[in-house]
Amino acid sequence: MTKGPKWISDRLVSGGEIIIDGANGSELERRGVPMDDRAWCGPSVTTHSHVLKEIHKDYIAAGAEVIITNTFASSRQMLEPAGYGDQVAHMNQRAVQIAKQAIEETEAEQQVAVAGSLSDASVQVAVAGSISDARADKRGLDAKWLNPTVLHATYREQSELLVEAGADLLMLEMMQEPEVAIPAIEEALKTGVEVWVGLSCRSNEKSGQLAMFDDASRLFSETLDAVTAFDVQSIHIMHSQIGDTTLGIEALQKKWNGPIGAYPNSGYFERPSWQFVDIATPEYFADHIADWRSMGVQILGGCCGLGVEHIRAISS
Repeated sequence: MTKGPKWISDRLVSGGEIIIDGANGSELERRGVPMDDRAWCGPSVTTHSHVLKEIHKDYIAAGAEVIITNTFASSRQMLEPAGYGDQVAHMNQRAVQIAKQAIEETEAEQQVAVAGSLSDASVQVAVAGSISDARADKRGLDAKWLNPTVLHATYREQSELLVEAGADLLMLEMMQEPEVAIPAIEEALKTGVEVWVGLSCRSNEKSGQLAMFDDASRLFSETLDAVTAFDVQSIHIMHSQIGDTTLGIEALQKKWNGPIGAYPNSGYFERPSWQFVDIATPEYFADHIADWRSMGVQILGGCCGLGVEHIRAISS
């Protein structure tokens, strides 16, 4: 039997709404924390834990009911090539501890749960060689990280580490290619906690169709077909531009009857940092959140580029 906070399942079943936090990585950057060229925000769990805890606390104070651990870039396939292979367990466990400490130190009126983050982006970076090359064509590359056995092992390792450390649920982020998303989901489900899956997409101007976020040659519908076959608690459109998020929600609703979430990004990435260019104002963001609410989206928050002020704007 899958376990998780009862208030979350009750809220979703009743048609209620859940507010999640905004970005961790780009918010760390905004507060002056340097990013690792290869492992991005992963090492900051140990080097700048005090800043990370304050970010979690600020999101909780802004109304977030689910805070996501700073482990988006902390899988073995991300950390080992960057020279942190011996710290995989510590960094994942420490990230959960920091999130739980933030909850304990915040006098929040709302209940707050911890979601352990795992991502597809870790595989992209491990294969491409650096964050700046993460969109490189992975086909034909001799990379052990894309071996199915290795994928299962690394996602199993990180899933178990996060749950053992006390994560209330697992959040799979930027899932795109089925050959990566399927092992991640299968291993996350084995832990017994609820699993939320985040999908990323972008408009392909040439074809006029939605494509995978990091591979315009592959249709987003391929991702939807693979992911919606699993019995997960919710599926989200995340780390996608605001306009593309709306299109992604519409596509997802045609294939998924369960709870849907949305947390877009704003700006763009350029090694080794997030670029805060043309960031959506809290008001603009809130207007689109209102549209998504009217579409029946139940889980709402922000991703890269969107911070505390954006969560505050939608959590009244």
